[in-house]
This record gives sequence, structure tokens and C-alpha cells, in this order.
Amino acid sequence: MKQSEHPVSQTYAKYINPSFIQLLGVLGYGRVFVRASDVWLWDSEGRRYLDCLAGFGSVNLGHNHPALIARLHQLLDEQVLHFCHTGPAAGAAALAEALAKRLAAPLEMSLFASSGAEAVEAGLKLARAATGRSDFVSCDGGFHGTTLGTLSVMGAERLRQPFEPLLAGCHRVPFGDLDALDRALKAHKPAAFLVEPLQAEGGVILPPPGYLRAAQELCRARGTLLVLDEIQTGLGRTGTLFAHEAEGFVPDVLCLAKALSGGLAAMSVAVTSRALFDKAYGGAGRFDLHSSTYQGNAFACAAALRTLELIDEEDLVARSARQGARLLDGLRARLRGHPLVKEVRGRGLLVGIEFGPTGSSWLGKLAPSLVDKVSEGMFGQWVAVRLLEAGILAQPASSRWNVLRLEPPLTISDEDIDTVVDAVGAILDDYRSIAPIVADVTRRAGAQWRGGWQY
Repeated sequence: MKQSEHPVSQTYAKYINPSFIQLLGVLGYGRVFVRASDVWLWDSEGRRYLDCLAGFGSVNLGHNHPALIARLHQLLDEQVLHFCHTGPAAGAAALAEALAKRLAAPLEMSLFASSGAEAVEAGLKLARAATGRSDFVSCDGGFHGTTLGTLSVMGAERLRQPFEPLLAGCHRVPFGDLDALDRALKAHKPAAFLVEPLQAEGGVILPPPGYLRAAQELCRARGTLLVLDEIQTGLGRTGTLFAHEAEGFVPDVLCLAKALSGGLAAMSVAVTSRALFDKAYGGAGRFDLHSSTYQGNAFACAAALRTLELIDEEDLVARSARQGARLLDGLRARLRGHPLVKEVRGRGLLVGIEFGPTGSSWLGKLAPSLVDKVSEGMFGQWVAVRLLEAGILAQPASSRWNVLRLEPPLTISDEDIDTVVDAVGAILDDYRSIAPIVADVTRRAGAQWRGGWQY
């Protein structure tokens, strides 16, 4: 059976998103995944894949970690109260304490939610309530969620434009540009500067050294809060428990989600100082200005608390740094001098390969804009298709399709990293100029069209 004819694909197309299912068939990328364990996925045909996407950074522990599953079974057997709104919730209290112990002072007060976008919304609301200001500054290329509020500070115009007008008073500056940030802080007196420690969806872009620390100093001088979005970079992903630790500063608000609950529950949090929390929500008249039915529910909190323990017990932060260096160094060595690879960059186990003109091929010299256009439009996704067919799941950065992102679980082995490096290298050996890419993509798209977009 074609996987596009699988009942799951058919039902998904009928009741959720038909365009998504059709797009999976354009190049034959689609699969129906039915099982997952650690770094491995299996599709409905029994084929196995090495997961180098990890739920966009949600599965740092690996899929279905047995110790995490055991804890959740235990919790369900305990018949705890899962939603407690008329008294203190034990799970939320324990998790908030665990987070505070792992974060630098003064971060200690937690605002729990379910999704990353909600955590960002919580940070922005707190900034307005604590400062009495209304504007926000964020960065070009930033990705913070797709609710109306988070879209207002989104860096990708394609995602913003259909829903405008959004929140007024939202301004964007180039990522890594301190002068532009300083001008925006002076001109707009924003409540918050919202920024990622590195831009994952924006193309695995790292800021200049010292940027975030200097940005925090500028914000404090102007009375603006720095809200740091570590939804994709937190919990060991970049080789430190939190990415900002490597930058030598502490944000005013820290947003976490994705990997926080081990890939098994919906959980997010915005953590701030007691002083800022009191300004925003202190007192009997303000304590309930920010709330959510699912915030701090027992199941998600138990998953998050056990996830934090497993990160410590299995030394996954150090493992991320070590395995990330192996992946980055291996790719740089294997792809050195490739005429269509502009850069291999990253930190920890968040690595990007940027495709585009390097000037080392005759076409790159004569028509760099053509090479750029092909790279941006199809190269990253085509390499992802080829990798899938080689048994490796990966995707381009969502806002920059010319950057292939590799983001495996932190449990990935040396052997599996070497497999990824070899597979990427072998595929790119086939594409040392634009012509073979265009020919192969055209051939595949034509065949898929003739076959009714089946996969």
C-alpha cells in the first residue's frame, strides 16, 4: 500500500490538512510513522529511520525513554488530582523548585503553560504588567510561535502577513546588531526585547560573541526587560543546560518548552525573578491576571520533573557538547571545499548546513543569484528527501530552506553521528553544481504528478 493511501493519511487529509498531505507527495517525502524508540522511528512499512529532527528539539531524551514512561505509569496508578485550581498543586510546586535550583539567581518564579507560544505570551504579558510599557522589540528571522500575540513579534513575514494587522508597537531589528537594538530601545521605550540565544528556525544563526550580554546591559540601561526564548535551545540542546549560560548573562524572563517534558506531554514555562513577578502579579487584586486551565497539571509536571532528573543522571548536557562537536567537526571535514556549501555551523546538537553560491564553481561565479534561488527554493528540501530515502529524518530550517538542520536526540551515539556525516557527504557528492539538482527535482516532481502525488 502507498503510504499516502494509508488510512491515517486519508483521514488526516479529510479532517485536518489536505494541503499538507499533498505537499508531502510533491517529492515523495511523506511517511506514516507508527513507532519510536530512542533515536529511531519506524514507518507503517517497517522501515527504520535515524531521527535527526527530534520533534524540532522536543525529544532531547530520545523517544519514549523507559524511565520516563515508568514514572508516568506510576503517577497514573497513584490517582493524583491532575487539575488543582482551588489549592496548591504538588507537582507544579516541585517542578518550580527544581527549575529554580538549576537556574541562576534571580530566576525563581514560574508561570506554567502548555505550549512554547504560551510561554512567550506569558513573558510578554509580564513585561507589560511589570514595566507599564506597551511596545516590544524582536529580531528579524526570529520564531516565537503562531498565536496572534507571538505572530506580532515573528520575524518571518510569510507567517505574519495573512493575519495582519497584529499587535501595534512591535518593532524588529537585525539579529546580532547592537547599534540597531540601541536605537530601537531609545526610540520606542519597549516593555521587552524578545530574542533567541541562536535562531533555529531562522537558519541556525549564531550571534556575535558577547551580543546577548551586551544586549542585556542596553536593556537594563533603558528600563526594558530581556525575554529570552529558549524553547528550542534549552535543556541541553546546545551543550549547556541553558544556552544563555554560555553567554555569561541572566535574562529577565526565560521561556522553556519542547524538551521540558521529555517529548511525552505538553508543558512550557516562563521563569522570572520574584521582584518582577511581584510587580506584575503581586497582591490579592492581581494574583489571577495570568492563568490557564492546564498550567501545572500533574501529568505534565511529573514528566518535566523526571526529565530534569534524567538529564542529570545520564549527563546529557556533556553528551550534547561532545556529540555536537563530533557532528560539527565531521561535517566540516567531509564537506570542506564543496562548491555549494557556504557554511556548516551550530552549537551542541543543533547544526545547520547552509547551501548557496561559494564562488568556487563557474556557475557560482557567473550567476550567483541563480544558485542562490535554487538553493533557497529546493536544495535543502531535496537533500532532506534524499536523506529520508537513506533512512535519516531531517528538515530545513522553516524560515530558510537553504539551511538543512540536524537536531537529533542528545542520546545519539558516535556510530550514528558518523552514519549521518557519511550519508550527507555521499548525497552532496552527487550535487556539486546546480544542474543535477534541477534535473533530479524536476524528474521526481514529474513522476509524483503523474502518480497523483502518491508516496
